[in-house]
Amino acid sequence: MRSSEKALTIGKLAEEKKAKQVLLLDLVGLTDVAEFFVLASGTSERHVKTVAESVQKEMKEKGMVPFSAEGYDKGRWIILDYGDVVFHAFLEPLREMYDLESLWIEAARYKTDEENKILEVDHAKGEA
Repeated sequence: MRSSEKALTIGKLAEEKKAKQVLLLDLVGLTDVAEFFVLASGTSERHVKTVAESVQKEMKEKGMVPFSAEGYDKGRWIILDYGDVVFHAFLEPLREMYDLESLWIEAARYKTDEENKILEVDHAKGEA
């Protein structure tokens, strides 16, 4: 599966669990850390855990397991590292505080649509 397809799949899985503000950041050419970050917010620690657990379970069913998973113990910021795609599930206030969108301001930003396509969004904060 290509990185963009994997990022889209992860984003859609997060949305299925009612994650908020799901955003895909295209990091190709900006870093060697990953090709995409997928960011999602949860309304509570339990919600963040539920979103991350669902993504991890569904990706495993597709034959993909993360190289590492961090943050399940507290459920405030969970990271699932799939190598070329890194999924970040945040508690809403932590996402605002760490503001990865601003740290990667040069990255193209995408969201998903109902037809499982990725759509580029404006870089202005709050547009996603």
